[in-house]
Amino acid sequence: MKTLSILGSTGSIGRSCLKVIEEFPDDFRVAGLAAGSNTVLLAEQIERFQPQIVSVSSPAAKEALDQCLHQLHSRRQPKIVTGLDGLTEVATHPETDLVVSAIVGVHGLIPTFAAIECGKTIALANKEIMVVAGDLVTAAAKRNQVEILPVDSEHNAIHQCLRAGRREEVRRVILTASGGPFRSYSPAMLETVTPAMALNHPTWRMGHRITIDSATMMNKGFEVLEAKWLFDLPVDKISVLIHPQSTIHSMVEYRDGSVIAQMGVTDMRHPIQYALTYPERVASPRPSLDFRAVQKLEFMQPDFDQFPCLELAYQAARALGAQPCALNAADEVAVHHFLAGGIQFVTISAIVRRMLENCGSQSNFSTVSELLQYDRSVREETQLLIERDFR
Repeated sequence: MKTLSILGSTGSIGRSCLKVIEEFPDDFRVAGLAAGSNTVLLAEQIERFQPQIVSVSSPAAKEALDQCLHQLHSRRQPKIVTGLDGLTEVATHPETDLVVSAIVGVHGLIPTFAAIECGKTIALANKEIMVVAGDLVTAAAKRNQVEILPVDSEHNAIHQCLRAGRREEVRRVILTASGGPFRSYSPAMLETVTPAMALNHPTWRMGHRITIDSATMMNKGFEVLEAKWLFDLPVDKISVLIHPQSTIHSMVEYRDGSVIAQMGVTDMRHPIQYALTYPERVASPRPSLDFRAVQKLEFMQPDFDQFPCLELAYQAARALGAQPCALNAADEVAVHHFLAGGIQFVTISAIVRRMLENCGSQSNFSTVSELLQYDRSVREETQLLIERDFR
C-alpha cells in the first residue's frame, strides 16, 4: 500500500486524484492533505480519507476548518497546520511515500523541493515548478534518487512512450495541443477576444489561468520547458503539433522512424492513475477509448504569428538563465490583468516580450530562495510596466 500526501487537494487535480484513490481503497492511504481556503470541501475530504495532517493557507482558514469539522461531527481531528511551513510539513510527513504536487503556481516549489530532499516520490501536476526551477529540481531529484512522475496528460504520455525504447534512440518528442478556442483565428481576430471567449476551452475544464494560457498557447510553451527538464532533452528535440481532437496526448519519434503515440479519452484520472500505480499498470474501472467514435485525427503546425507566446517560450527555453522565471511571472501578472478587463488578449504576449527583453544576461540561480526573490521582483516590474505603458 502506498501512502500519499496531496498538495492542492481541493483543486481539479487534487479532487481527481482522490477519486482514483477511492477506486483503489486497498492500494492507497492518505497521510496528508493541503489546500487553500476551501474549508468546506476540505472538511469533507478529511472525513472521507482520515489524513493525519492537514494544511490550510492561514490561521483564519484553520478556524473555519475547525468549525466545518465540528459541524460534520468528524470522527477524528487531524493535526492542522498553516502557511508555507504547513505545506512543507504535509509534503515531508514521515509516513508519506508519494507526494502529489498539484498546487498552482510557484507556491508549490518550496514544499515539493523539500519532499524531494526527503526522498519522496513526486507525482508532478504543477508545471510552473519545472518551468522556473527545472535545473534545481532535477539536480535535487538525481542527488536524492527521487523519481518525478508527470501527471500532465502530455508529459505523462511521453513518459509512457519512452518505455518503448532507449533514450539515446529518441529523435524527438511531439507535444500535442488542442489549439484552444482560437486556433482558426487570424492575428487581427485575436484583438477582439474577451475573457469570456478565452475561458471557453473546447476540450478541458481547468482553472482560469491555465485556460487563458491554453488559449495563447503559453501553456504549451511551458510544457516545452517542462519536457526539457523531465526527459533531459535539448529544446530542438521537442516539437509541438496542434491536434484538435485531443485523442493523441503526445508522441515520441525514434531514430528508426517509428512513432509511438499514447492515446486515450480526455479524463485526467487516467494519467493520475498511471502516476500513482507506476511502475505497474492496474486495470482501470473507467471506460477506455472507443475507436469507433474517433472520426478523424488532424495535425497542424502552430503559427508563431498567431501564437507569439509559444515562440517566446521556445526563446526562454533556449536562453535559460532568468528567462524561464521571467516568462512565467510576467505571464501570470498579464493574465490576471486580462481577466480583470485591464488589457487586451494580444497584449499578454507584448508584456511578456518586454519583460524577457529586460532580463539581460542573468545567470542560473543557485538556490530556491534566490529564484523566488527574482520571481517577486519580476512580478513587481511587470505590474509597473502595465500601469505605465499598457493602460
